[in-house]
Amino acid sequence: MFDPYGVSLSIILFYRNMPRVFTSVDIDQEEKELRKDYFDRHTPHIICKEEVPRGEKFTVTVKMGDRYTHPADDDHHIAFVQLWNRETLLAETRYSPEAFDKQAGNIEADFHVIAPLVSMNLTAMSYCTKHGLWKSDPFAVKVL
Repeated sequence: MFDPYGVSLSIILFYRNMPRVFTSVDIDQEEKELRKDYFDRHTPHIICKEEVPRGEKFTVTVKMGDRYTHPADDDHHIAFVQLWNRETLLAETRYSPEAFDKQAGNIEADFHVIAPLVSMNLTAMSYCTKHGLWKSDPFAVKVL
């Protein structure tokens, strides 16, 4: 039997459950210091050149955590890391806990990008299955 409302209902449910995005800007310095392990293991950080020639292939590394490792359990792990240039998704990598043999660690994802005609404003997003969606600070890349 055809249900004409099935698709609409799915879309409504999707938008009703949009996740909150966490950024380091949302948290005052005192709370950051108290919960530095929590923020360190969840907030993605972008590492790459600040200037690249137009058309050159360059590597953008997104790193999760510096000093603190993130769990890789069935119910608590980093499920994906994304790289964005403004509102355009450039690349994404997905993980299961088995990718790290269910051992806690610091995820590093290398993305290879070809510099476009104009400068870039990169951000990274990561999703923890227990603590939600996290966004990096913006990273400007000047295209020469």
